[in-house]
Amino acid sequence: MVKRTGPTNIVLRKTIRILRKIAKDNNVKIWKDIAERLEKPSRRRVAVNISRINRHTTDGDIVVVPGKVLGAGTINHKVTVAAIEFSKSAYNKIVKAGGKCVHILDLALNNPKGSNIKIIG
Repeated sequence: MVKRTGPTNIVLRKTIRILRKIAKDNNVKIWKDIAERLEKPSRRRVAVNISRINRHTTDGDIVVVPGKVLGAGTINHKVTVAAIEFSKSAYNKIVKAGGKCVHILDLALNNPKGSNIKIIG
């Protein structure tokens, strides 16, 4: 019997599968890149603090974090952040600043061409 490799989380596996399909259907490489980053072992996935998002974005940017968003630091402008997970403090800080927190899959379905998206991580 072959040992299973890759993520065991069903939601994450479905997300990866749909991201690959969107990338293939629209001939866009950004979603394929994000799917490959999500396939990494959980210990190698990125964890990004709010302060890093604040440093590398401006008002109105759309950011994808292929991992988890943590709440260290502050954010002082509106951004839309898409990730697999958010800590409670990160979610509260982003919403308090006027931004939005969404799942990566929701962003991919709303923006299949991947235009105006930054990857942080």
